[in-house]
Amino acid sequence: MLFLLSIAMLAPLGPAWGQAESEPARQPSAATETPDPWRALAVVPRAIPAPLAEHPGNIHLEGEDVRVQLPEAMAGKAARWQARDDRGKIIAEGRLEVAGKAASGGVSLGRPGVGWYRIEFLDAAGKPAGWTSAAVLARLRAATPQDSPVCVDMATAWFARNDAADQRRLANLAALAGVNWVRDRLAWREIQPAADRFADEDTTYDSAATIQAEAGLKVLQVFHDTPGWAAESPEGRGRFPDDLRHAYRLARAMAQRLHGRVLAWEPWNEANAGTFGGHTVDEMCSYQKAACLGFKAGDPGLVVCWHPTTGTPTDLHTRGVLDNETWPYFDVYAMHSYDWPDSYAKLWGPVYAAACGRPLWITEADRGISTSTGMPWCDMSPEDELRKARLMAQEYASSLAAGANRHFHFILGHYQEQGGKVQFGLLRMDKTPRPTYVALAALGRLLAGGRCLGTWPIEGQPNAHVCAFSARPDGAERNVLVAWAEQPGDWPARDKTTAPWSLPEGVSVEAVFDYLGRSLGKDVPGELRGEPVFVLLRPGDARKLPLVPVPPSPYRSGEASPLVLQLKITDAPIVQADVGAWTLVFDRQLPAGREAEVTVWAYNFSDRAVRGVVELAECPAGWTMTPTRWEVAIEPMDRKALAARLSVPKPTPGADGSAWLRLRADFGPAGRPVLAFRVMSK
Repeated sequence: MLFLLSIAMLAPLGPAWGQAESEPARQPSAATETPDPWRALAVVPRAIPAPLAEHPGNIHLEGEDVRVQLPEAMAGKAARWQARDDRGKIIAEGRLEVAGKAASGGVSLGRPGVGWYRIEFLDAAGKPAGWTSAAVLARLRAATPQDSPVCVDMATAWFARNDAADQRRLANLAALAGVNWVRDRLAWREIQPAADRFADEDTTYDSAATIQAEAGLKVLQVFHDTPGWAAESPEGRGRFPDDLRHAYRLARAMAQRLHGRVLAWEPWNEANAGTFGGHTVDEMCSYQKAACLGFKAGDPGLVVCWHPTTGTPTDLHTRGVLDNETWPYFDVYAMHSYDWPDSYAKLWGPVYAAACGRPLWITEADRGISTSTGMPWCDMSPEDELRKARLMAQEYASSLAAGANRHFHFILGHYQEQGGKVQFGLLRMDKTPRPTYVALAALGRLLAGGRCLGTWPIEGQPNAHVCAFSARPDGAERNVLVAWAEQPGDWPARDKTTAPWSLPEGVSVEAVFDYLGRSLGKDVPGELRGEPVFVLLRPGDARKLPLVPVPPSPYRSGEASPLVLQLKITDAPIVQADVGAWTLVFDRQLPAGREAEVTVWAYNFSDRAVRGVVELAECPAGWTMTPTRWEVAIEPMDRKALAARLSVPKPTPGADGSAWLRLRADFGPAGRPVLAFRVMSK
C-alpha cells in the first residue's frame, strides 16, 4: 500500500514491531528535547541461552564436562593428546591407543574453568599429528539486555547457505556469547530474480532470519548488489539501480516479508568503495531516501540505518549528508572502521556531525592479521591468535568511548581474504573457537547493557587506556572499567607496552576479570599491559574518576518528504578524489570550459499526485546551469526527468576546480526536497 509518509511514521526512535520499550518511548519534540541515542531501538523475547546438545565447535559452559571430538583427519593417526590453555600450560593429557592402535572418537578434558584450550594430537612417535580447540564460557545469569552494545557480524545466510542446522549452530554460538544484534547478508538478485517476481519464502535468507530471531538475536540485514534486470548495463550490477523505484519496491517488500524477524536494514554496503560501486555522496543520499521510504512503507517501526561507508571519515562526505538534508531518512548512522582502536576518537570527528544525534553503529570493525598456514584453514600463529584476542576488548571499549553505541566485530565465521593470507574469523573452519571468540563472550557478559561514561586519561601515561561504563554484568548494575596499555603501531609492536596505574581511594572494587572473562579475584593489577582487564566497581564509583565524556553528536530534527531528487550527468566519469590515504571519496569529473547534459529525476513515492517547482538554489560564481527553474507535476509512484545543461568554467589557479551546487524543490505539504552535489573539473 502506498501512502504519504508523515513525521510520525519516520520518527527516528520509534519502537520496532510494536513491542513496548524497556524504557519510556516518548517521541522527541523538535524544539524541546533530544532523544537518548543509547536506548534500545527494538525489543524481542529473549531468555538465557543454553548450548545445543552436540556442543558445536567444542564450546561448553562452565561446570560442564568438556568432551572434544577427534578431528576426522586424525582418526587412526593420533596416539596421544594434550590440552593447553592460552598461556601454554598443559591442563589435561592422555593416550588414544587401543590395543596398540590409534583410536578414533573423542577425549575428555574434565571440567576446566572459563578459557580457551588448544588440544594437540601426537602420533605414536611423538610427532605432531594436528590440533583442534575448545572453549569454556561463563554461564550467563541474565538474558542479554535489549540495549547491550556487544554485537557481531555473522552473514549467517551465506556462511550456512541453505543449511538450517548450520544456521542454528551459528545462532546458538552468538547467543551463548551474549550478543545482542547480529548482521546478516542478502543478495537482491536472488530474492527478486525478476521485476515482477520474488523468490518463494523458503530461501536461505528466510530460514536464517527465522532461526536467528528464534535464538533471541536481533537481525540487521544488508545487501549490496543490483539484479541485471534493474541495471542499465552489466557494469551497473555493482551500483545502485538507475531507477530508484526498484530500490523502494524491494525495501517495501522485504520489510513486509521479514517483519518481526529482521528488525533493522542497511540499504547498501560501503557505497563509497570502488568494490561496491564507487558512488558519489549525492547518489548515496538520493538512494538512502528512496530505500528508507520503501522500508517505512512496508513496516513503519523498522529501524533504517544509513548505508555504511568505509575508510577514514571525511568532511566532504559529512557535507554531502548535511547539504542533502538526509538525516530524517535514517534512524541509525552506520559506518565501518578498520583502523586501530587508539585512533577511533581522532578519526571520527566528521561522523558526529553526520549522525545528527542519531545512534552511531559500527557495523564492521577489525584489523586483519596474516595467516601462518595455507588454504583452507588459514590459521594464525599461536602468538597472533592471542594478539588478536587481546585486541577485542580494546576495539569494543574504544569504539563505545568514541561515540558508538552498538559495535559489530567482523566476523564470527571462518573468513579469509587475499587468497588465504589474511584471517578475520572468530571461529575456525569447523566452528571450533579461536581465542577471539572467548574474548567476545567476555565482552558480551561483562559489558552487558553497557553505556560508556567516558575515558580516564592517566597523567603522564599516554599509552594507558581506561574506559568507564555503566553496565549490567551477570544481571547486576555495576560500573565497569576496561583498562589496558598499548602504544600506536601495527601487529609487531603490540603487547610490548606497560603503564603503572592505581585506583583512587573511595573506589570499591567488587571483582576483576581478564580478557577471556576469567576471574582474577579483587586484586587490581598495578601495571597495565596489552591484555585488557575488566574491573567491576559499585554503581556510581566511576564518577569519582576524572572522566572525559563521550563525544557529542548534535541532534537535528526534520521531516522526511516522499519527494526525492536524483542527479544524472551525461559523459561525466566518476573518479576517486585524492583526499588522503585510506579515504574513499568519489566524484563526477567534467572537462573545464565545457557544457554537459544534466538530468534531474524527480520521484513521487506517495499515493497522491503532486505539483510543485524545482529551482537552482546555489551555484558558485562562473558555473551556470540552465534552466534554473522547472514546474513539475508527478503522479503517484512516477518520476519526471528535468533536463538542463551545466557549464563548467576553467579552474582558478591554485584552486582544486571543484564546486557544490544545490537544487531545492517546493511541493507544498508534500515537502521541500533538496539535492546537493559536487563536481570536479579537469
